[in-house]
Amino acid sequence: MFSDRSKQGVLFALGAYLSWGVAPLYFKALGNIPAPDILTHRVVWSVLVLVLFLFVAKQWGKVRAALRSKKIMLILAASAVLLAGNWLVFIWAVNNDHLLDASLGYYINPLLNVFLGRLFLGETLRPMQRVAVGCAFIGVATLLVAHGNLPWIALFLAASFGTYGLLRKKILVESMPGLLLESLMMLPFALYFWIFHASESSHFATNDWQTNALLISAGLVTTVPLIFFNAAAQRIKYSTLGFFQYLAPSMMFLMAVILFGEPLDEARLLTFVFVWAGLAIFTIDSLRFYRKERKLRKSIG
Repeated sequence: MFSDRSKQGVLFALGAYLSWGVAPLYFKALGNIPAPDILTHRVVWSVLVLVLFLFVAKQWGKVRAALRSKKIMLILAASAVLLAGNWLVFIWAVNNDHLLDASLGYYINPLLNVFLGRLFLGETLRPMQRVAVGCAFIGVATLLVAHGNLPWIALFLAASFGTYGLLRKKILVESMPGLLLESLMMLPFALYFWIFHASESSHFATNDWQTNALLISAGLVTTVPLIFFNAAAQRIKYSTLGFFQYLAPSMMFLMAVILFGEPLDEARLLTFVFVWAGLAIFTIDSLRFYRKERKLRKSIG
């Protein structure tokens, strides 16, 4: 059976990925606003929301502890850059009819997590997991051969978020304090952009109240899933965490094809088939391994 900590991790992972799965609907509603402007609002309102959350949770001591560690602050600075890049590319992809590419990136991410877990965390990469990663590689290569270019949106989203999760797992900082420090590092750049470079549609005076309400809501849309994700990363294995990300890209895939009518040509569909096959192999292997471990624990106990 799962420990209480593992059960908490599973619930946090479900909350994170279901929230990310519906996020494209939110960004589509802001489709008339440029992606850098939306990113600016994500950063600004996230800081305010996180300050409120930390005040209620009384976790300011953890923020001060992180500030005293040079290593933690350097890692958080790197993770902040990765997070900002991931946010920007995802927003741009959704609002420029590339949600299928974003979906592909987040399908690849669980398999990339397994690979990163092996390289940097010493987690064992079982034979069937190698096959699963190989399937994803073949899928990307298929798209490269068919269209002559790499699916850069998918690869960037997978690599940036996979590396972000890896960095956050390597430091002992709770989700909310760490995310606040990351957001505070982005804040000066966001405020500079908002004051000197943002379009008129980013300023409240030129918008209707519904648009302004959506922009302010960026704080909750941004922070709640990330808090859930970081909490999950602290409680369950990194390779296990990747399993739950099937939810978000599946919801995005269906939205892209059914709701938004994005084209799904043969080469792109074949890429998805290879990645889905890799995920199926990974899932079956993970279930078998879990059952084997459970039987072993029962026999020892």
